[in-house]
Amino acid sequence: MGGGTGALRVLLWLVAAVLAARQLAVVLSSPRGERLTDLETWIGPHGVLRVSGSLYDTELYDTGTFTGTPFAGLVLKPLTRSAEQALGVAWTFGTLLLVVALGLVVARALPGPVTPRTSLLAAPVTICLLMLSLPVRNALHLGQSSVIPVLLVLLGCCAVRGERTAGVLIGVGAALQPTVLLFAPLLWLTGRRRAAVATGVTFAAATALAWAALPHDSWTYWVHHIAGAGLGARADDVANQSLHGALLRLGLQGPLETALFVVLGAAVVLLGLRRAVRYARDGQLLLGVAVTGCVAVAVSPTAWQHQLLWVLLTAVGRVGTRAKDRYVWPVAVAVVLVLPARMMVPNMALAHPVRDNALLLVAVAAACAVPFLSRAAPQYARPWPTRYATPAPARLRWVPLLPFWRRALGRPNLLLELLLIRVGYSIYQQTRLMATGSRAAAEEHGAQIHAVERALGLDIEHWFNRLVVDTPWAEAFLTFYYTSFHFVLPLSVLGVLYARRPAQFRWARTSLGFATVLALAGFWLYPLAPPRLMPTLGFVDTVNGVQDFSRPDYGALTSVTNQYAAMPSLHFGWSLWCGLVIALLAPKVWMKVLGLLHPAFTVLAIVGTANHWVLDAVGGAAVVGAGFGLTYLLSGPRPRHPEPDQDPAHVRERPSPAGRGAPEPVGAGPDGQRAAAGRLGTEAGGRAIRQPL
Repeated sequence: MGGGTGALRVLLWLVAAVLAARQLAVVLSSPRGERLTDLETWIGPHGVLRVSGSLYDTELYDTGTFTGTPFAGLVLKPLTRSAEQALGVAWTFGTLLLVVALGLVVARALPGPVTPRTSLLAAPVTICLLMLSLPVRNALHLGQSSVIPVLLVLLGCCAVRGERTAGVLIGVGAALQPTVLLFAPLLWLTGRRRAAVATGVTFAAATALAWAALPHDSWTYWVHHIAGAGLGARADDVANQSLHGALLRLGLQGPLETALFVVLGAAVVLLGLRRAVRYARDGQLLLGVAVTGCVAVAVSPTAWQHQLLWVLLTAVGRVGTRAKDRYVWPVAVAVVLVLPARMMVPNMALAHPVRDNALLLVAVAAACAVPFLSRAAPQYARPWPTRYATPAPARLRWVPLLPFWRRALGRPNLLLELLLIRVGYSIYQQTRLMATGSRAAAEEHGAQIHAVERALGLDIEHWFNRLVVDTPWAEAFLTFYYTSFHFVLPLSVLGVLYARRPAQFRWARTSLGFATVLALAGFWLYPLAPPRLMPTLGFVDTVNGVQDFSRPDYGALTSVTNQYAAMPSLHFGWSLWCGLVIALLAPKVWMKVLGLLHPAFTVLAIVGTANHWVLDAVGGAAVVGAGFGLTYLLSGPRPRHPEPDQDPAHVRERPSPAGRGAPEPVGAGPDGQRAAAGRLGTEAGGRAIRQPL
């Protein structure tokens, strides 16, 4: 084990320990009525398992309804007294231990080949992701036991040796969560028939035991509520990430919804189990188990957030033949399972079905659509490598370079970039909102900026604002310019660079990201009232009109924007970034001129509409300059001449003389040489000259 890997491993274990301690502290520090609410419903002083009568009789209990199987109730009843004595610490700490055990099992079951570095880091990385994931956080907060069936299935499929023992473990998991029975066909079709039979027998025995002890409750659960489908919260709640819940949220009801659910569920089961069996036979047993779990999530009548750990496990699958594509699926799964959906999907009516069903869509995609590579694929273990630019020396001798990362030449993965932009923008929005500051502090800072500008002779805001207000066409134009191009133009520039100049895209995107992060620090440390929010200076807000400063109204943006995030001005900063990038990279002079006009018009707009001070624009220019500077220091100077970008996707397999497939560029070989010979002649000196076709 190398020194760097060992240190990283220790660091990751420390991070995992900190995350576990934080989860424990968050749960135990919550008020009694807001923590472990489901556990309190079951085994609290007035819980379902403490009161004589039916487990599912909602009229008897004030705390809620028991949603587990009768067997789960039978198992939990003897634990009520001990659980009451240490309700918070014991249950939460025990759940954390189960999560750690789950991470260790997953790390040991990774499909090979696995590098020594991966094998050393897999366990702490997996545990960190589990601790951060929504299912684990939800299970800890509610006091749910949903980690237990997942752990039992993984132990049965990937850890224990005896088939009967494996079947017993999975059967107990099915008795606790009936959809786990879907793993019996997986076992049968992969040749583990004794384990499949043991699963069915164990499930039947446990259910029969519960039926004998609790006949009325068993009838209520299995027959009246159709395996618990009608228990718990409303099935159309956003927390229910099953096909049934999605159809209800789309407005379907009655026989039509039931029929569509049955048809879609059958299709998911057939296709998902077929894929799971293929991956399990291919030596990717953990992936096959994860895909089967995603099938169970989709076809279950109710699949609450704490039951979605299966989706996270699909991150072990390898997707894409290029090295730069390998991180797309794991990152997408981790982001969806860690961040709330509103951070990934815009808050638009058209996007609400995607936002409300994001976890379900990922589960169905993993079960039915994502093209996980077979271990027999040539690029499974050795994907096409990413090409990097040749390191360039510093252009300024007095500026040292700290090349922390190499500059890739190929076009980055589009899905990963879109995900990065969306999540980054959401973090930007949330940080702006949190960096509110008080109105008094913001106005005091506004007075400071105004005083500095007067001392420097830069206080032109009031004069120019009045000039704009008195000139209707100027007011209309600058108001339109201020509200129209702030987001559209930077995204357009990034889009053009991605399509036409991929080697320059990363440089431009990174510098913009650094500038934005630095600006967020300014918003946090120095809340500033813009001129339009200074009550005694007489500025006119041309965008929003006259405002009551104690209760401003900006329409739909009132509750989602921070009006004191003014220093530095990202309106000007982003426009300056656009202008500089266009001026540096545009091929024609008129394009460069148009690019540089954009920040000029923007500074007129932000000052004329009274949304910024002149020094705000100076601050925006400073963070943009710092963004370019940090990019220069960390990745080296931008190449003046683009290097050739030959993507491995542009090569094809041609049989070599030895009979093996070898990658060869398109156009190479005898056919390509003959085609080239028709276009090239040779001078007497041996130099190739172009001939007419």
